[in-house]
Amino acid sequence: MTRHRRRRAPGWIAAPAAVVLGAEAMVTAGAVAGARQRRSRHGGDPCGPAGFALPDSEVGVVRTEDGADLAVLVAGPADGPTVVLAHCWTGTKETWAAVARRLVRLGHRVVLYDQRGHGRSGFGAGLSTIETLGDDLSVVLAHVDARHAVVVGHSMGGMAVQAYVARLRHHADRVAAVVLVATASRILGRALPGVLAERVVGDTSPSWTRRGRRGAFLARQALGRSAVPSHVAFVRDTLDATAGPVRVSCLQAMARMDLRPGLAGTAVPATILVGTRDLLTPPRLARALWRGGPGSALRTVPGAGHMLPLEAPDEVVDAIARATAAPAATAPAPTATAATHDTQPRVT
Repeated sequence: MTRHRRRRAPGWIAAPAAVVLGAEAMVTAGAVAGARQRRSRHGGDPCGPAGFALPDSEVGVVRTEDGADLAVLVAGPADGPTVVLAHCWTGTKETWAAVARRLVRLGHRVVLYDQRGHGRSGFGAGLSTIETLGDDLSVVLAHVDARHAVVVGHSMGGMAVQAYVARLRHHADRVAAVVLVATASRILGRALPGVLAERVVGDTSPSWTRRGRRGAFLARQALGRSAVPSHVAFVRDTLDATAGPVRVSCLQAMARMDLRPGLAGTAVPATILVGTRDLLTPPRLARALWRGGPGSALRTVPGAGHMLPLEAPDEVVDAIARATAAPAATAPAPTATAATHDTQPRVT
């Protein structure tokens, strides 16, 4: 029997401009029909029957200095440990739904928000650098009066967290620890020229490339060994629902970023999660992030792809719960050689 090896993306796509950045939303199955024939390694949908339903929460809006209205939800007990969740490029608060429900059941106060230009949030004056997303996170933390919170970011959300942490000395009491999920501090390669980026992911690109079976085919690349059809459809649909200028601006900002000094300059403990089959922010980028953050821990999730909040919510929650229970960030940080490598973390 002939074995078929998975093709590696062409260089111009693998560059940060198109896959690691852009493919965050191009995440689904070669075809939805093929995905239906698979079963998740959990024996079903890891998100459970509630799917993308958010927990009962208080709804609010906070405005940034440049006029972006950010939609914010706060769920769980007011006196519980605070966890703040920042989603990926072309994602929404609902990307975290399965994680948020689990955290609320464990007694956490959970804060979710739509990043600027995504979901129900406005775009304000736009976006030119990832540091703007770090500023947005700062506004959200102040809005909910976060104290010693665990701040969690997935992909572009993880980049926002790193941008914020780089200036954490101004808000040292806000964050006790961070969890960085399927993300990177720097993307190797060059940004796509603006015109080409617009043609690839902007409004001038044909809408049929983001919808139906073709959209599902593209989206599949962000999922791991087993793809749940509803995950395929979710990523495809949130990509399509995000405005073209937002897709392009965020893509370009991620391609230009260099957040490597961020973790190295702070004692905030960091846990880094990556799926072994993540093609968008692959394990090598997670290892580079881990090496750049003294005291950080690297945990891999076998068989999982880029969308860990959907594919492996139990593993994400376990990392958050451990970070919540750990000593505060003011404690001396261990050296990088003390980092742990868990092969398949589980909720206890």
